[in-house]
Amino acid sequence: MSAKRDRLENASPLRRILQNTAWLLGGKGFGAVCGLAYLAILTRTLGLKDFGHFSLIFGTAQALIAIAGFQTWRVVVRYGSEHVHAEDWGKFGRLGMLCGMLDAVGAVIGCGLAAILIYGFSGVLELNPAYIDIAFYFACGSLWALVSAPTGIVRALHRFDMAVYVEAVVPTGRLIAALTIWATGPSVGRFLFAWAAIDVLEAILYWAMARRLCPQAVRLSNLAKWRQAFAENEGVGHFFMVTYAGATIEATMKNGPLLAVGAFVGTRAAGLYRLASQLSQALSKLSTLLTRSVYAEVARARVSTEFAEFRKLALQTSLIAGAAGLVVVVIALLIGRQLLELIAGPDFEQGAAILVPLAIAASFDLASVAFEPVLHSTGRARLSLVARLFAVAGLAVGFYLFISIGPAGAAWAVALGGAISYLAMGLMSWRTLQKLRRHEIELVDKPET
Repeated sequence: MSAKRDRLENASPLRRILQNTAWLLGGKGFGAVCGLAYLAILTRTLGLKDFGHFSLIFGTAQALIAIAGFQTWRVVVRYGSEHVHAEDWGKFGRLGMLCGMLDAVGAVIGCGLAAILIYGFSGVLELNPAYIDIAFYFACGSLWALVSAPTGIVRALHRFDMAVYVEAVVPTGRLIAALTIWATGPSVGRFLFAWAAIDVLEAILYWAMARRLCPQAVRLSNLAKWRQAFAENEGVGHFFMVTYAGATIEATMKNGPLLAVGAFVGTRAAGLYRLASQLSQALSKLSTLLTRSVYAEVARARVSTEFAEFRKLALQTSLIAGAAGLVVVVIALLIGRQLLELIAGPDFEQGAAILVPLAIAASFDLASVAFEPVLHSTGRARLSLVARLFAVAGLAVGFYLFISIGPAGAAWAVALGGAISYLAMGLMSWRTLQKLRRHEIELVDKPET
């Protein structure tokens, strides 16, 4: 571990981001291939109607995760990076286990919300009554499979290479399960059971890996020291609440449109929307990977480098991500319809009208990849929350204006929300960097007394 950390210390921040992203991209590239394969099996074996049911159940679980999942990995990276830099493993461990305890609390809350939402409002989503119990158990399994805290521990330690191996379990397991279910008799319930079991396995492996990488920190004894963890990390409670609210809003924007399409348009339309959304996410996978790498590196740079290097890092990553976003849109425009037909068959090719605006929305997410880490690492997390509230307002207006078009209208509403989020968060990040620059100049010019 020490040799690996020495190599990382000697690399430039941008190089570390690219190295970490390359590791993730290797794993996610493999995962994307597996994902497209099992997505093809799902759509072709279940058909448009049952795939719509699968999509709504899956989307409901993701929405519950967004509400009850506290995104504690951001807390571990934001505050833990300083502890790792100082090699204070006691503080790092107490912080990590505090976040693990919060994940468990979120899972309990989420299961309660799942009972209310699924049993109380399944009719709104037009769920088949035969799938209601299955949907509840799937949601509970997904909630307990959250790996936010150990993910943050691994990222704070900058061991993205190790994370690749664990995260490969999900696409590999899903592909094997999909092939097995296809051969033995496909059904919505069997696919959902397999997906939940594989997610739980990944969670167990992630905690085991975090323990192996930093045994002096990942200890059960630290669970009882949660009050000390709060005292040692000034402002952690406020940061946690702000980032939780922001992440919830972000996830609502990603999963809410699918549920809205199911409620206002129908199950088949939800299936089309889900497939287009999956493909747009596959095309923009670099956004997720860069976010993971950039967030960890920006937090690190803020405590270990000068402002000029910090500002340079933010600008470089924004330019790289912006160029990648343009590529995503071009691919969707040129071959989106062909990709949908290749994966799912001719019944799904009409999803091309949904794919293009979703790709545009994904490109905005990709281009803004450095904005939120800059705001979080400089103690301005509340500004990212304000930007997301603007985006939600834009999404709501877009739904009001475009939902009559159908699922494509919902996709254009998402694109509008993405554009507003990009502009608002970009402006706030730029102003933050300008204020920090002026502050540094004032410190340099201040005469010594």
